[in-house]
Amino acid sequence: MMTNPECIIEIESLYTRFGNHIVHRDINLCVYRGEVLTLIGGSGSGKTTLLRQMLGLEEPSQGSVKVFGGTRSNAATNPRRKNIHSRSGVLFQQGALFSALTVFDNIALPLRELHTLSEDMIRDLVMVKLNMVAIGPEHANKMPAALSGGMIKRVALARALALDPEILFLDEPTAGLDPELSESFVELVLALRSEMDLTIVMVTHDLDTLVALSDRIAVLADQQVVVIGPLDEVYRFPHPFINSYFKSIRHKIEQQNNSEQTWKTVPMPS
Repeated sequence: MMTNPECIIEIESLYTRFGNHIVHRDINLCVYRGEVLTLIGGSGSGKTTLLRQMLGLEEPSQGSVKVFGGTRSNAATNPRRKNIHSRSGVLFQQGALFSALTVFDNIALPLRELHTLSEDMIRDLVMVKLNMVAIGPEHANKMPAALSGGMIKRVALARALALDPEILFLDEPTAGLDPELSESFVELVLALRSEMDLTIVMVTHDLDTLVALSDRIAVLADQQVVVIGPLDEVYRFPHPFINSYFKSIRHKIEQQNNSEQTWKTVPMPS
């Protein structure tokens, strides 16, 4: 992490209420440029709601969400919101591809919405994005119903990257994938993060995905962010949800840390 990192998403004094039910209470959070920040929490803790508020799809009841220094707004005519959206990409849970559109047209959609590119340019860009996610051009005219779960995720990722975003939002990116496909998808995200210099905000329940991708983890519980930091700090934080969530890997992490410490203290041969 940089010495003085830039706060690319800033959340201040955020409250979310649905009737008398409070989901978020006085949340303050900063997402640094270039990092992967993962949101975790129990069912109903408001992880996806907070993600949608960062995207501008929902408004908090109180407080602010600033992206690139500007406040998110749901006003469709707001030029600042359009600018923010053009600099962000999102991979929704289950991919959320449009079932009536081909693979090509799903990826082309955000490019066509710019109303500034020719069809020839759009075609070239779509093929570039397909190649980036390791999908061959022979799949471009397929319908989503003809794709496997892993391919749906990759096509959805290609669509999320269509506008070369600075921020990528991932909502349960490996949900529904078997372990081998999940590992492959994580490797793809890591490669794209490096290649495109992405800032990533992710919601996941999958521990392997969390460990492989996260720079910092924010834990939502008790209507607040109870702790935020790197994995080796967060999993030690004394909280019932954290104790339960990390139970299956706690011993593995401690063994790994002990092995690294032992290796560092072994004297070098003379």
